[in-house]
Formats: sequence, structure tokens, C-alpha cells
Amino acid sequence: MHAPTTPRPATKKSRKAFWLKQLHMWHWMSSAISLIGLLLFAITGFTLNHAADIEASPVVTEKAGQLPSPLLRQLASANRVDGKAPLPKPVAAWVEDNFPVRASAEAEWSADEVYLPAPRPGGDAWVAIDRASGAVTSEITSRGWISYLNDLHKGRNSGGAWSLFIDIFAGACLIFAITGLFLLWLHSAKRKSTWPLVGAGIAIPAAIAIIFIH
Repeated sequence: MHAPTTPRPATKKSRKAFWLKQLHMWHWMSSAISLIGLLLFAITGFTLNHAADIEASPVVTEKAGQLPSPLLRQLASANRVDGKAPLPKPVAAWVEDNFPVRASAEAEWSADEVYLPAPRPGGDAWVAIDRASGAVTSEITSRGWISYLNDLHKGRNSGGAWSLFIDIFAGACLIFAITGLFLLWLHSAKRKSTWPLVGAGIAIPAAIAIIFIH
């Protein structure tokens, strides 16, 4: 009879080398994908935390125009008095061609006018169309680049594409953090300060929340 064999050290080393290779690959790939997003969210985290100390000077731009008669008749044929509904597509296309707004959102219809709100990151905008005369007025407010980036951080009025980016970015950050945790675990035997530092990263924000936040 042969004595039971123990796992070969070479097998353990090859398994560890495999996982190290995989973790390093996923770690650097996720870090590359999330790098710019991490910089953006880190900087805007600081600017949001000090929003009261950073002055913004809103710039308001007003513009007027006249809706062509055929499009005015399309508004009339919509036969809406009150409520919310999108602009007819030809009217929306004309608005986007003549005013720096997106006209795909729902407008607010009343007997006298159609009011289209067009909020945006870092500012606000609206377009109003007089249903009798076809006179069009608009107002665009810009609060500057810092406000724009802060609103991107919050996902405020930034649309579906940016919302999808935030989801992908969050997933990349999650992979980055989890693979980093496993890499810490694999190297922790040779780095005695690993777990005390991880523990401090948990304990410090927890202590601040418990002691100072009420």
C-alpha cells in the first residue's frame, strides 16, 4: 500500500499564481475603466462638501422667436387644454433648432400657452409658446462648470446615457474594490499592517458617524 499523498507545494503555488494573475487582471482593468470617474467623483465630492464656500454666478440668457404658422396650427390640432404631454415632433424639432434646449420632455399645456421645462446639469432652462400668437420666449440659466460637474456627480437632470454610465462606473468600482480586497488577503502574510489599516478604514468613519452625526 502506498502512503496517502499530500498536496504538492508546486500545485499550491500554481493555484495561487493563477488567482493572482486573474485578480491582477480584473483589478487593473476595473481601475482603468473607473479611473476618470473616480477622479471626477473625488473632486466633485470635495466641491459638494464645500458648496457653501464656492460662489457661483448664474448667467441668465433670454431669447425670443416666432413659431411658424403651420406649426402653430399643429399645436392647435393637438386639442389639449390642460395636462402634460410632449410637443408634436415638428414643433419639438423647430424648438431644438432655434433654442439651445432639448425638447423631448413633457410640456405643460394650458389654454393660453405650452410651457416646456428643460432642466440641465449646472443650470436650468424653459421655453414658453403662446398658443394664440405663436410667440416663443425662453430663458437659459447657467451656474458654471463647478455646478455642472456637481450635478453630474448627483446624476441630476443628466439623462439616461449618464445614468447608464454611473451604473457601469459603480460596477467597475465594485470589482476594483473586491479584487483589491482579495489581493490584500493574498499578500497580507508578508504585510503585517494590512488588516490594521483595513480595520482603521472601517473604524474611523464608523466612529465619526456614531459620535458626531445625530
